[in-house]
Amino acid sequence: MKALILAAGEGLRCRPLTLTRSKVMLPVANRPILEYIIRALAQNDLKEIILVVGYKKERIMDYFRNGLDFGVNISYIEQDAQLGTAHAVKLAESMVNEKFLVLNGDNLIDAGTICDLIKGASGDVTLLTAMHQQTTGYGVIILDKGKVSRIVEKPRDKISHLINTGIYMFSSSIFDEIDKTPISETGEYAITDTIQRIIDKGANVTNITTKGTWIDAVHSWDLLKANSIFLGKIEEVKAAGSIEKGAVIIGDVAIGDNSVIRSGSYIVGPVIIGKNCNIGPNTTILPSTAVGDNCSISSFTEIENSIIMNDVRIGSGSYISNSIIGGNNIIGPHFVSDVGKDLKIEMKGILHSADELGTVIGDNNIIGPSVLVRAGKMIATGCAVDHGVRVTKDLPPNSIVL
Repeated sequence: MKALILAAGEGLRCRPLTLTRSKVMLPVANRPILEYIIRALAQNDLKEIILVVGYKKERIMDYFRNGLDFGVNISYIEQDAQLGTAHAVKLAESMVNEKFLVLNGDNLIDAGTICDLIKGASGDVTLLTAMHQQTTGYGVIILDKGKVSRIVEKPRDKISHLINTGIYMFSSSIFDEIDKTPISETGEYAITDTIQRIIDKGANVTNITTKGTWIDAVHSWDLLKANSIFLGKIEEVKAAGSIEKGAVIIGDVAIGDNSVIRSGSYIVGPVIIGKNCNIGPNTTILPSTAVGDNCSISSFTEIENSIIMNDVRIGSGSYISNSIIGGNNIIGPHFVSDVGKDLKIEMKGILHSADELGTVIGDNNIIGPSVLVRAGKMIATGCAVDHGVRVTKDLPPNSIVL
């Protein structure tokens, strides 16, 4: 059986991180979201994978290549225009001639999630569902005598707690139905519209409710919760680097090759530190923190519940909490990320909610000494922030703040 992964989208609600990468390449516990999906498929012996790529496709293809390093065989299809999920599925018609899986590339799953679908699949189409108390923003499933009778996209009322995960098992007959699916009100060809057509024709459409992991990181700050969960799943805690005398390591802490934890540093897991990092001396890293490769974190800095991507330098005496720092950033000493709860964050005129957040910083910024970023405020890419600045509003790309 083949698996088709839809990975062409941008992820606008995860900006500024997705200005330089697609959402599927955002890291959780130092691995891209998409890697978790591919490894979950491989663990279920699904080795033939088709990736539908589009936005920033080169970054995906450079990382995964032909898939051999991940125990799979990957083929690529390019979706030139974002015309919807049904359009993306249709692109794979010539490569599929039997039952196959369809997955969204920006959802975090584990092997058990895929196993639930494979073992429970029946009928003409099988949807993987999950029980959620909070259904706002999701499509929900209505059942009738154990079969799917209706898919309701983003209902205003809580008519069901059974949400559609966007993971399906189809037969090749789905392609004929896609050809008959009209364009939706949003201007896209939606696979849920195709499935509803199949239901209305009286076909047997079933659902399986997964007990495995399924996390939809809608916003950039949702990655922090996912990061905490997947750090707790680290199978093998290793200390491949060196730990100097006087450093204290408590709990599950994975340290990559050639990384050094210097004297006086205090690290409490779950924490993962990548390769070629220099931590400390006298640096504190607290639970649910991921530090990427080639990072330098100077003395008397404290980091907790945060994601630090590759190639980041953080100056001494800094405090970073509940934050995401993109790649290739230079952050001067005494940097502080303020933290707020129940925040309302505006994106293109729409308010979004964040339970708790410090800041989100994109790639390739230079931030001077003694900078404070107010809770929920974001710095895009290519910005230069001068000494002593208080960032009280979002900074667009290539901003210079004196």
